[in-house]
Amino acid sequence: MTFSDGTAFDAEDVKHSFERSQSPEIACEVSRYFEGIAITPTVVDAQTIEFKTEPAQPILPLLMSLLTIVPSETPIEFTREPVGTGPYTLASWEPGQQIVLERRDDYWGDSPRVKTANYVFRTDPAVAAAMIQAGEADIAPTISATDATTDMDVAYPNSETTYLRIDTSIAPMDDKRVREALNLAIDREAFIGTILAEGTEVAVAINPPTTLGWNPDIAAFPYDPERATALLEEARADGVVVDTEILLVGRTGNFPGATETYEAIQSMLADAGFNVRLQMVEVAEHEQYYSKPYAEGRGPILVGAQHDNSRGDPVFSMYFKYDSEGRQSGVADPALDDLIARATGAVGEERAALWSEAFAYVHDELIADVLLFHMVGHARVGPRVDFTPSIATNSQLQLADIGFK
Repeated sequence: MTFSDGTAFDAEDVKHSFERSQSPEIACEVSRYFEGIAITPTVVDAQTIEFKTEPAQPILPLLMSLLTIVPSETPIEFTREPVGTGPYTLASWEPGQQIVLERRDDYWGDSPRVKTANYVFRTDPAVAAAMIQAGEADIAPTISATDATTDMDVAYPNSETTYLRIDTSIAPMDDKRVREALNLAIDREAFIGTILAEGTEVAVAINPPTTLGWNPDIAAFPYDPERATALLEEARADGVVVDTEILLVGRTGNFPGATETYEAIQSMLADAGFNVRLQMVEVAEHEQYYSKPYAEGRGPILVGAQHDNSRGDPVFSMYFKYDSEGRQSGVADPALDDLIARATGAVGEERAALWSEAFAYVHDELIADVLLFHMVGHARVGPRVDFTPSIATNSQLQLADIGFK
């Protein structure tokens, strides 16, 4: 096995790649999956590397599959000239415009059928869909449900869960009655088949039903605005200032129909008696609300977001979404921290049972967030390629999975 620049691949490259992924200098997205774990890599010989973890990580091999391997000479800082072990090299990169990959002639493995891949970036899903229709492109992995009207369009569960992250440390959302009222005030079913595609499912967990430990006994919150209003009045009578303005932050273009979805949610919350202001923001500004460190002196905030976990185990979600030290957690609950730690270190049936218990605790006991939908994606696939979208398509497009008719 060799890198695309011809150099050999060895254990030192793996060690460097792991340490690089954990460096704050590049804020690597992969690092979030290793939060709460102390990992020490040791090179044994050129073909062997040993990883020791604290606490124990029974699914460490699955966790490590997320790691992108680069040569040990690769600088820690972000690079626009990446080198990898895969079957393609980066031919050109125009940030925000296009990326061109060329197949390697000296690739060590099976050669994929695609020789050249040209990725073009279009912010409007309708434009991407039209490019397939016109024969200007072959695959648009994400288009709007309203545009999915031809025999080239394929629906697929995309592993994304849409939810509102509650900052439970800030009044009035530090009161459980208020958090329950938030959930009861939203008519989730009204979105399906209207703003959102048919096939979208109401969510009761941050992970889709295909995930280990899925708990079928959790009941979704019903749409009950009268009960929501009553809970707010009950909290008000106990001195909770329920009229405080709550900022609802949504990410522009996060998914087809995102703005319309958050506008409808704002209206439903207002009908139940909440004082909600909607603010749609771009990715960079959204991250300031979504990830720690959170701003000091902030008011109550609901962060609309999506979470993708297609790997099949909650370990990729639960720590950084719900642990007290989790990067995107809105809760701090010692009992949940302990439950997450025990589930992370367990195996087999015990692991599944503990994750199932954690899902129920988050939803029923803490009411940690407003879980909304397990989403459906739509892709348009041109007539000359042989490609079937799957649950992984939302986060990756493997060229090796693409053939020609």
